[in-house]
Amino acid sequence: MDEDGTKRRKDGGFGDLIWRPVNWFKMLSDELSWRFVCAVVIVYGINQGLSIGLYRVSVQYYMKDVLKLQPSEAQFYSGIIQIPWIIKPLWGLLTDIVPIFRLRRRPYFIFAGLVGSMAMLIPAFSTNLPQICAVLSFMTAGAGVAIADVTIDALVTENSISHPSLAGDMQSLCGVSSSIGQLVGFALSGVLVHIIGPQGVFGVLSIPAGLVILVGMMLQEHRVHSYSHERVSQQFTDAIKTMAKALKTPDVWRPCLYMYLSLALGVSIHEGMFYWYTDAKAGPSFSQEVIGSIFSVGAIGSLLGVLLYQNVFRSHPFRGVLFWSQLLYGASSILDLLLVLRLNLKFGVPDYMFAVMDEGVSKMITRLRWMPLLVLSSKLCPSGIEGTFFALLMSIDHIGTLTSSWAGSILLNALNVTRTQFDNLWAVILIRTFARLFPIGILFLVPSNDPNSTILPSELLMTKKGDDVLESGNSEMISLVNNSI
Repeated sequence: MDEDGTKRRKDGGFGDLIWRPVNWFKMLSDELSWRFVCAVVIVYGINQGLSIGLYRVSVQYYMKDVLKLQPSEAQFYSGIIQIPWIIKPLWGLLTDIVPIFRLRRRPYFIFAGLVGSMAMLIPAFSTNLPQICAVLSFMTAGAGVAIADVTIDALVTENSISHPSLAGDMQSLCGVSSSIGQLVGFALSGVLVHIIGPQGVFGVLSIPAGLVILVGMMLQEHRVHSYSHERVSQQFTDAIKTMAKALKTPDVWRPCLYMYLSLALGVSIHEGMFYWYTDAKAGPSFSQEVIGSIFSVGAIGSLLGVLLYQNVFRSHPFRGVLFWSQLLYGASSILDLLLVLRLNLKFGVPDYMFAVMDEGVSKMITRLRWMPLLVLSSKLCPSGIEGTFFALLMSIDHIGTLTSSWAGSILLNALNVTRTQFDNLWAVILIRTFARLFPIGILFLVPSNDPNSTILPSELLMTKKGDDVLESGNSEMISLVNNSI
C-alpha cells in the first residue's frame, strides 16, 4: 500500500477507531510517563471501577445468603460501609501534608493496597464470620479504595499543573478507565457469584487491591527535603479556620443544607428491592447472572446522564435543572411501584425488560440530578483550600447518602418488609416517592445563578495562596469529573 493509502487507513474508517485510542495512550505515556498512565488505569479502572461492580453484587448476596440479614439490616449496614468515604478529607490532608519516609504518595498507595487486600481476604476465607467483623472488613476495604482514590487524584493534579494542555486528556483517561471498569465488573459479577459464590469473589477482589501495591512500588517520586510537625500542625489549623469561615457564609451553608437534605430524602431501599428481586414468591426470582446484567445497564444509564448534562444542561441555571431532575427523580420511583405491584405483566412487559428499563432510567436521572450539585460544590470552594473544601462538601453529600440509607432501613423495618414478607413494599416505595419530591420545596436555598457565574463573596475568592497551601490544589475538582463518569 502506498503512503497515501496508509494515511487514509489511519485517518478514517475502521482503522481510525483502532489507532486513535492506541495513539492517544502512547501520547500520554510519552508525555506523562507510562508509570503514571498505568497507575491511573489500575486505580480507577481496576481497583475502583472493576471492583465496584464485583463488590456491590457479592456483598449483597453475602449479606442475604451468608449472614442471613433482613432487608432493613442489610440496608443499615450498607450505609455503615460507606463511612470511610465520609472522612475522605482526612485521607486527602494526610497524603498532602504528612510524608512517610520523606515520600508523599508512594507509601499511601502501598498502605491502601495492603489494607484493601487483607480486608477482602478475611471474609473470603472465614467461616461463620460474625456480622460486626464482616462489616468492619468491608469498611476497611472501602478505606483502602478511598485512600488510593485521593492519592491518585493528587498525582493527576500535579501533572495537570506541569502539563496544563493535557489536563482534559487526563480527566478523560480517569473517566474512561472507571466507566469501562464498572461495566466489566457488573457484567462479570453475577456470573462469578454463581460460579464461586460471594466469598470466592471477595478472594478475587484482593487482586485489584494488591495491584495498588504495585502502583506504589513502580511510581517515581522525589523525596521531601524538609519536614516538621509544627508546619503540619499549622497547615491543619489554617485549613480548618478557613473552612469554618466559609461555612458561616449564607452563600455556602444554604446550598450545603439543600445538598444534604436532597440526598437524605432520597430514602434508599435498594436492599429491599434486591431481596424482592431474588426471594419474593410473587417476584421475578432473578438469578445472579440476571442481577449483574441489570446493574451493568444501570452503569450505562449513569454514563448517559453525565453525557446528557454535559451536552444539554450544563449552561442552564442550577434551580431550573434541579427542579426538573428532582421531579423526574421522584417520578422514576413509580417504576419500582409498577414492578412490585406486577402491573408491568398486565401491560405485557416481561419482568427482566421492565427491570432493565427501570435501572437504566433511574440511574440516568440520578446522575443528571447529581451533576449540577457537583458543579455547584465546585463553585463554593474558597481560594487556597479548593481541594480540601471540595472534599468536605463531598463528605456532607456522603453523610446525606448515609442518612438516606438509614432512613430506608427504618422504613423497611417499620413496615415489616422481611426476607419472606413483602406485602408492604409497595407502601415503602410510595413513601419514598413523596420524600423525593420534598426537596423541590426548598430550592430557594440554591443560588439562582447559572454555572458560569461566581457565587462566593469576594473576600473568600481573594484569599492569598502562600507556600503552605496544600499542594494537591484542585485534586478533588478533577475527581469531580472522574467519579461522575
